[in-house]
Amino acid sequence: MKQTIAKQRWLRLIPIAFITYSLAYLDRANYGFGAAAGLAKDLHITPGISSLLGSLFFLGYFFFQIPGAHYAERKSAKILIFWSLILWGILASATGLITNIKILFVIRFALGVVESAVMPAMLVFLSHWFTKAERSRANTFLILGNPATVLWMSIASGYLLKAFGWRWMFILEGLPAVIWAFIWWKIVNDKPKDVKWLSDQEKMDLEQQMEKEQEGLTPVKNYGEAFKSKPVILLSIQYALWSIGVYGFVMWLPSIIKAAPNMGIVETGWLSSVPYILAVILMLVASYFSDKTLNRNAFVWPFLLIGAVAFYISYAIGTNHFWISFILLVIAGGAMYAPYGPFFAIIPEILPRNVAGGAMALINSMGALGSFVGSYVVGYLNGTTGGFGASYIFMAGSLFLSAILTIWAVKAAKNPSKTFNVKVSA
Repeated sequence: MKQTIAKQRWLRLIPIAFITYSLAYLDRANYGFGAAAGLAKDLHITPGISSLLGSLFFLGYFFFQIPGAHYAERKSAKILIFWSLILWGILASATGLITNIKILFVIRFALGVVESAVMPAMLVFLSHWFTKAERSRANTFLILGNPATVLWMSIASGYLLKAFGWRWMFILEGLPAVIWAFIWWKIVNDKPKDVKWLSDQEKMDLEQQMEKEQEGLTPVKNYGEAFKSKPVILLSIQYALWSIGVYGFVMWLPSIIKAAPNMGIVETGWLSSVPYILAVILMLVASYFSDKTLNRNAFVWPFLLIGAVAFYISYAIGTNHFWISFILLVIAGGAMYAPYGPFFAIIPEILPRNVAGGAMALINSMGALGSFVGSYVVGYLNGTTGGFGASYIFMAGSLFLSAILTIWAVKAAKNPSKTFNVKVSA
């Protein structure tokens, strides 16, 4: 493939994908800051109810993953994401206007429903534009919107909360998604054949490369057959456990840091951003070497194991040594994010295009359930035990099991007698 093709696609599409997913992540992750800065107090929300509200997003997020991937593959990711941007921006801003806890329950759930189609639709979108040797990096630049957003959001939210309070923080941080929807509509096309900035030869070269990659995959009739394969089942469980650690961490890190002596909301924002700096670096490194070696497994499970160990040692040290514990949390956070690009490159390499999007959606929906469990249980443990040790153990155990299941799933995918006669590098 000509280098000009690669350069055009990276420069035109990756910034768009990054910004889109960044805005989605902004409007789901800022709840932790709002809860820590007065939302819970003003609406008389107990710690248990606050945990449920924080996690309710992920219950809604579970429901429309597969329909979203199906629509994006068969019809249009462009249309689906356009309407999703508008709706989630409105819902996120509406969080700052509510005075009734019942309405907050509805908004959190609805926000999850609206955003549920975005991740699988974006993965399907990128799979139409980037080849096997590029996919881990393309996925990583998409998912970098996650830690990169939390990084700047942690700082910006701290200042917004101090200057305007939690209501205006939600309102101001929801509006960019609505504005971006119209920019997305103007500049995005679903497939290479629809654009004018590639020549006919470039379009043909890219399409031929994509078709060549499909030749090595055994046909799979439908989603049902794909979902019953051992690798998909194992990766679904693996991602649920992984997400327990990630979202338990994301939702409650501000509260964990703010509990330290003499810790204000601005200082909490700055310290909460540090793990995501490491996450960005490790994600870029892992995806680069994963694409270079076409080895996905080796850049997934070791990082999850490191995250599990860091959580456990942080627990063992105890809360009396805040800065040592904080450094370990930074390591755990960075390690949990590092494998995303390689992980989501696995499925398109073991399943054909007609079912790969649905399989990624199934896995991501199971991750939503894990996120629901993680954000709720971690908050519940923090509230009932009066400390963070129990939640550290919970997240460490989930990540450890996730690392083991990664190894098992990739081995299953390499076994022709148990999957679709496909190889995965390990």
